[in-house]
Amino acid sequence: MAADARDRLIGAMSAAPVPVPLADAAGTRDTPRPLVAHGCWYPSADPTGEWVAFICDRTGVPQLWTGLADGSEIHLLDADPDPVTEVSWSPDGRWIAYTVAPGGGEHTRVLCVRPDGTGRRIVAGADAGSSAYLGCWTRDGSAVAVTVAEPPPPTGLTVRTVLPEPSAPDHGTAFGDLPTGWAERDGPATLLGGAGHGEVGPDGSGPDHGTGAPAGHGTGVAGRATDGPVHGTAGPDGEGPGLDGGGSGLDGGALDRLTAYLVDPSGLGSPVLVAAESGAATLRVCDVSQDGRLALVRRGPRGRREAVVVRTADLATGSVLRVGDGDPWIGRFSQDGRTLWLRSDHERQFAALLAATLDEDGGRVGLSVVAEREGSDLELLAFAEDGRTAALAWNVRGASELETLSLSTAARPRRVPLPHEVVTRITRAGPAGGTVLALSGSQRRPGVWWAPPGGLSARTPWSSRDEDAVPPGRPPVRPVPLRPTARDGVRLGGWYYRAAGRDAGRPGPCVIHLHGGPEEQERPVFDPLYHELLGRGLDVFAPDVRGSSGWGRSFVDADLGTGRFAAIDDVADCAAHVVLDGLADPTRLAVMGRSYGGYLTMASLVWHPELFRTGVAVCGMSDLSTFFAGTEPWIAESAAHKYGHPVRDRELLRSLSPMSRVDALRVPLLAVHGEHDTNVPPGESEQMVRAARERGLPAEMLTLRDEGHEFRRADNRRLFRRTAADWMQRHLGL
Repeated sequence: MAADARDRLIGAMSAAPVPVPLADAAGTRDTPRPLVAHGCWYPSADPTGEWVAFICDRTGVPQLWTGLADGSEIHLLDADPDPVTEVSWSPDGRWIAYTVAPGGGEHTRVLCVRPDGTGRRIVAGADAGSSAYLGCWTRDGSAVAVTVAEPPPPTGLTVRTVLPEPSAPDHGTAFGDLPTGWAERDGPATLLGGAGHGEVGPDGSGPDHGTGAPAGHGTGVAGRATDGPVHGTAGPDGEGPGLDGGGSGLDGGALDRLTAYLVDPSGLGSPVLVAAESGAATLRVCDVSQDGRLALVRRGPRGRREAVVVRTADLATGSVLRVGDGDPWIGRFSQDGRTLWLRSDHERQFAALLAATLDEDGGRVGLSVVAEREGSDLELLAFAEDGRTAALAWNVRGASELETLSLSTAARPRRVPLPHEVVTRITRAGPAGGTVLALSGSQRRPGVWWAPPGGLSARTPWSSRDEDAVPPGRPPVRPVPLRPTARDGVRLGGWYYRAAGRDAGRPGPCVIHLHGGPEEQERPVFDPLYHELLGRGLDVFAPDVRGSSGWGRSFVDADLGTGRFAAIDDVADCAAHVVLDGLADPTRLAVMGRSYGGYLTMASLVWHPELFRTGVAVCGMSDLSTFFAGTEPWIAESAAHKYGHPVRDRELLRSLSPMSRVDALRVPLLAVHGEHDTNVPPGESEQMVRAARERGLPAEMLTLRDEGHEFRRADNRRLFRRTAADWMQRHLGL
């Protein structure tokens, strides 16, 4: 890109972020008495490996703390009530960057603070209506990458393009803006098109999905829930329309815009533009090469994430590789910038560690597999500062296995024993090669563990003890894995929790709990909600229906388009499985879920009204059209590639919406929502509750104050758990 073209691009962006000084962090030497049970997570170690910055909710709100890795000394670095969501200590040790969610909502901002609590400032996201997301640090710690999300201009300032009404479904162009060949990656796919495009589902006026018709299998990618914004439209050859985007939004209006900058927290240096996208779904800077020539950017909507090598001098694209959803920290450049180590499922069912050989301009000249496991995803990846070793966390049927690997020798990987089932984050600590792990499991709350080089992992003293996981006298329940089979033969997964005290062989009341995403995966981790229900005598079955991660790319894409009807049927098939196995009482079944799981809850109640006695829908979508109209622009851009386009696929979205079948609802419904949720706006719950009441059914809505799509405050989480458990007890006749 010529210098004048780059100047025009920069001029088209809003003003680059400028650090905004704040008062020094209050309470830096305070150590509030912890809650009886608290969690610590998202650790990031300083360059020496002696100190760890982390998130902890010991005060009732997730806040920023630091503590000695092998000692009990801890400090609260920001006492503000805004929940903290991500943390990153700079490589030079001078700054700690972190993301906060003001008011608990979805609009976030990035701050930096000195390790002693001084110099606190907003780095990005201070402007009203904007959001900012944390990226990587440069190798010398002089700048931190941030992504700024700006909404489209007000409607009154927008020139809108009206799309013509389609006269008939055009199966060949159902998603004309997708890269050529995307629907055919690795095998057959039905992507919002094919025989069932735009037709109505299982009530008999559309495709007969209930008889085992093909469910839209694709070759998607596995992962957890989305992180912040990113989008990409580069084709298979890596040539796209350029990083400055263009076109119009989902409804024909103006596009939102994402811009990524390298920002000096001290404000002494000018921000440097790294990437920009219009109509974007995600954009995160994951690494910058040692010499600053190249940046690794993760972009793209759910199911179509890409790793893009960008030349920082002219913002040109060097190479593009597909990567999975899940953890956004996807890779790292070697010290000389000629190799890119990448967690990727490029042309694969399961993610592996790949090595891409790069030329001087960041173009890919070679690709090899460094580490892989049959039937298991590589889900977390961390590197020593010298780049010679990597720590790899594998997802093995929902549990984690951890190993370290030399990148410079042919030595076999070394297995690292884990004291609990799931690793949620890895960070390398110190020049000697230690590791700091965030762990969770069915017997413990989230905690941070320190693993010295060659030694056994040890729980940090400031993490909650295992014995504090639940109140005395009620031991945690260890779940057992189940593998139901759907009516069309697809194997599903999940974990069954059985309430204590019931005679062996006697079926009990059971709650089918559905995770969000839909690309999340049910993991054997401690969930206070489950233990609240178990304490009331209710079993919990938490399944992975099609669309979940951890079971391969085809399984993730099996719910695309009309395949979502089969995902709704999966819920019924999971309920039938636990009944036929003698675990659950068929007369006392309930369904519950959050986010996409809340949508599935409402859908299950209207598609299978005879099966459940009640339901609890948390932050769920009741009408996919009103969801698209009310959600954040970048969320809409990403969701369209998963659920369907709000214009081109309006009939499909209508037929998939619980509100379109609300007359079939027969049982009481509780809806729960955060008041500041702009991911799935509260109106989605309100209209379903209103419709249920109009039909004479018991229906209530619990609105949680100062919460967004995630419930982060201890008092609100407690209120939610108890309200949901009370509702289940009342309507299951316990």
